[in-house]
Amino acid sequence: MKKLMMICLMLGAVAFVHAQDKDSTLQDFVGKYKFPDGSIVPEVTVSVEGAGLVMGSSIGNSALVKIGDDLFSITAYDGSAQFKRDANKKVIGVSINAGGYALEGTKSDGIAIDRSHVMLINRINRWAVK
Repeated sequence: MKKLMMICLMLGAVAFVHAQDKDSTLQDFVGKYKFPDGSIVPEVTVSVEGAGLVMGSSIGNSALVKIGDDLFSITAYDGSAQFKRDANKKVIGVSINAGGYALEGTKSDGIAIDRSHVMLINRINRWAVK
């Protein structure tokens, strides 16, 4: 019985660590990416929603589906996003090809949060005003 409990505990720990690895990998891409003046959008924001990534801009939002190392499909716009890394493996930019446009963006140090957190912050702000 003790061995069975120990095995279950070890399997649970392995599953937890594996889940954390997935989340940290997605977190590499989270942030704001700014594009040069005159681009169709000034910036996009990448955030984690559920178990995946979402890219949002002034034009709209799309799920990102991984199709390769640092390469994602932008499903709503039949496009692709290739993230770029520096020598230290830090994500520093993105190349987007979608809807006939090619964009080169650099990652800014701004904080990106998902929609559920934005809604929570808005509720807190409305409550604080009352």
